[in-house]
Amino acid sequence: MGVAVSLTESGRTTSQDGSGVSVTKPGEAGLKGLADYLASDMQACNRVIVERMQSSVPLIPQLAAHLVAAGGKRLRPLLTLAAARLCGYDTRDGQLRHVEIAACVEFIHTATLLHDDVVDESQLRRGLASANAIFGNKASVLVGDFLFARSFQILTADASLDVMAILSAASATLAEGEVMQMTTQNDLSTSVEQYLQVIYGKTAALFAAACEAGAVIGEASAEQREALRVYGANLGMAFQLVDDALDYAADQAVLGKEVGDDFREGKVTLPVLAAYEHGSEEDRVFWRRVIEDSEQQDGDLAAALERIAATDAIGITLARAEDYAAKAREALDLFRQSELKDLLRDTASYSVSRER
Repeated sequence: MGVAVSLTESGRTTSQDGSGVSVTKPGEAGLKGLADYLASDMQACNRVIVERMQSSVPLIPQLAAHLVAAGGKRLRPLLTLAAARLCGYDTRDGQLRHVEIAACVEFIHTATLLHDDVVDESQLRRGLASANAIFGNKASVLVGDFLFARSFQILTADASLDVMAILSAASATLAEGEVMQMTTQNDLSTSVEQYLQVIYGKTAALFAAACEAGAVIGEASAEQREALRVYGANLGMAFQLVDDALDYAADQAVLGKEVGDDFREGKVTLPVLAAYEHGSEEDRVFWRRVIEDSEQQDGDLAAALERIAATDAIGITLARAEDYAAKAREALDLFRQSELKDLLRDTASYSVSRER
């Protein structure tokens, strides 16, 4: 008998203010509005996720239950649901294709998280011990493979070659993005353009695919489909840029992972590139030692944070993120005015104002 996996009805996590009242974290209003608007669809999606995570092999639902307990925004499946609805998808005939494909998107995302945490040797995920820290690397990789296989089953049952092509291509691009990141690790000669290619591959490609797949389900025009793909791509770029900034700017309890993980792993992100470019020669010697040579000592993270602050590397990164968020909002101009359009615009704004 497998271990049961369950979710809250909304699929979202909230904090408590001490009085037992749920509190929305600052900066999350845009995303919360989208989640509230699509609550019924998301509940259906969560039920699919729970059902498809079950297995007669006990370790699979055990590890899956751990992932569910860690919470998460479920932004990618929300984007699929929103894109389908924005393009007029109608569920009155009882069809819930958008829900199934949204679950598929979440499985692809979760599988990559499992694999990434193994590659990065991460110990925390969303404030809890990562799956690999609890269950081991082998189990994490294999359950990630299981979730990829589940996503293929959903795509096969949906039988849309368009949707299958979009999400299979995105899956390949995700893997390419992670390999690209590995090849740029510890390399300060990485250009900003190469860095942007990495974050498109590892993050933005799935955002774009989630939106475009929803548009296909909603029988969008070619122009609408492209607009939503562009929206998702730019939203994903903004989202990852902020993630990279938060690694040097957030409180660990808020961030949900160890602050400085990217630093310790020698990842070359825009905050590091900006601090390296705008710093003194003494600063560059420091960055070469800690990033390229991987010679890190006690106090080096604090020294890195000082250099990041002195060169306004976080401000530079967030400004670039806002540029992408603005492009995401602009891509929605093609659509007629609606509450859902406004919520998607607000979600783009949320991507650069969030705390985690």
